[in-house]
Amino acid sequence: MSETDSKPGLPATLLALCAEAGPQRTVCPTDVAKAFAAARGEDALGWRSHLQEVRRAAVQLAHEGRLVIYRKGKPVDPDTFRGVYRLGAPHDD
Repeated sequence: MSETDSKPGLPATLLALCAEAGPQRTVCPTDVAKAFAAARGEDALGWRSHLQEVRRAAVQLAHEGRLVIYRKGKPVDPDTFRGVYRLGAPHDD
């Protein structure tokens, strides 16, 4: 197993940050990218190269029902949302 294999993957990082935030709070995709880059030992600006990966992972996890994508405080369709978004753990209202 290589050193990068032992570090958490992007979906795991994303889910962990959403869980830490709790059911009533959301996280910024930038924070997910920064945490992922830091866990991989990348430099201070390395997170920027992961933003599209965060979006793809978020869409996949939303399809699986493991997280919710929000825009302007409201859940959005993972296939059609555009612009600024936030991520959160699913919760029962």
